[in-house]
Amino acid sequence: MDMPKIVDARALLREMFGAAIAAAQPARCVPPYLPEPPVGRLLVIGAGKASAAMAQAVEDHWSGPLEGLVVTRYGYAVPCRRIEIVEAAHPVPDAAGLAAAQRILDRVRGLGPNDTVLCLISGGGSALLPLPGAGLTLADKQAINRALLNSGATISEMNCVRRHLSAIKGGRLAAAAHPARVVTLLISDVPGDNPMDIASGPTVADPTTCADALAILARYGIDLPPAARTRLESGVGETVKPGDSRLAGSATHLIATPQMALEAAATVARRAGLAVHILGDSLEGEARDVGTVMAGITRQVALRGQPFPPPCVLLSGGETTVTVRGHGRGGRNVEFLLALGIALDGQPGIHALAGDTDGVDGQEDIAGAYLAPDTLARAWAQGIKPRDRLANNDGHGFFQTLGDAVITGPTLTNVNDFRAILVTEDARR
Repeated sequence: MDMPKIVDARALLREMFGAAIAAAQPARCVPPYLPEPPVGRLLVIGAGKASAAMAQAVEDHWSGPLEGLVVTRYGYAVPCRRIEIVEAAHPVPDAAGLAAAQRILDRVRGLGPNDTVLCLISGGGSALLPLPGAGLTLADKQAINRALLNSGATISEMNCVRRHLSAIKGGRLAAAAHPARVVTLLISDVPGDNPMDIASGPTVADPTTCADALAILARYGIDLPPAARTRLESGVGETVKPGDSRLAGSATHLIATPQMALEAAATVARRAGLAVHILGDSLEGEARDVGTVMAGITRQVALRGQPFPPPCVLLSGGETTVTVRGHGRGGRNVEFLLALGIALDGQPGIHALAGDTDGVDGQEDIAGAYLAPDTLARAWAQGIKPRDRLANNDGHGFFQTLGDAVITGPTLTNVNDFRAILVTEDARR
């Protein structure tokens, strides 16, 4: 059997990343899930990096009357005619998000049983709906959010805390809309695709408790403002639980997921004649640790042909974490990639790309980066020390200096992280 000749590894990996993003575009995945026209009003609300594009898709495929309000990240707005689009800050919330969240909550109140609320939720919705519970301030939420982001906590752990400190998450938004019917369309950015973790589940029931949130905060040594601790210790912050009658008429649909994105990327690689192996769509852990482990697997493929012979592509998704100890520009995907490159140590024939499908890795408007067999050599030639950059959490600075940053601009969707490792025949030499 003739082995495929990879003419441009960078271009192939970039095409795969593009296909993953395209598979989760709202224009493609929203229309099949639109509800039947209600007897009463259709109110469209939502939050997340994809919410404005989702709203536009609703407008483009809805012939009857509608109105609404959604909040998205700065730079992610798209033109809509009947649905108001508000922009706010992510990942640390701001006053614009606070005001939008309050307006959304106010708009769903007072609806009747003949009305339908169409809720458009995607990744980033937690920060974009920062309405605090009674007694808390936006400053409290900002401080806790920053601490969680720097702690190494998983997204599930962070969202458990957020739900119990919120006035809108953890099913509270759907409960406020009762007795209207609530239909939620979800674009998942979380490992496992659990609806309660996507934007902290504003329209779905939450089985976790205030005690769970307190245990997470203690685990990572995060100090709480007094009002937040009182809310959790007293149980006032309990969320809407499974079986609550106010959520009985709700319907929830996962319309785009990390697995769908990986499958789309796999199709591109197969067209190029490569075998593709999806290792998982929900890999978690410290980004640098995942990079080191993936390097070990990749070496076994390259040198031993186990568990798969080269040439092939190893795909994975999920959401790693970064415990920030340095002062660099961060980014979990570039941290993964830098650790992968250090562990591979210039192994020939191995190329990789890692990026966030929303176009923003960490807090930078850079999606991720590309790793080549000569990446470390080029860095050393410029006096750049890869291990020092990793220790300083400076993956973005490392790859951007080398010209290997991957920049997409706002993708208007978000199905979590994308990681592709291409092992060519040259890796055996």
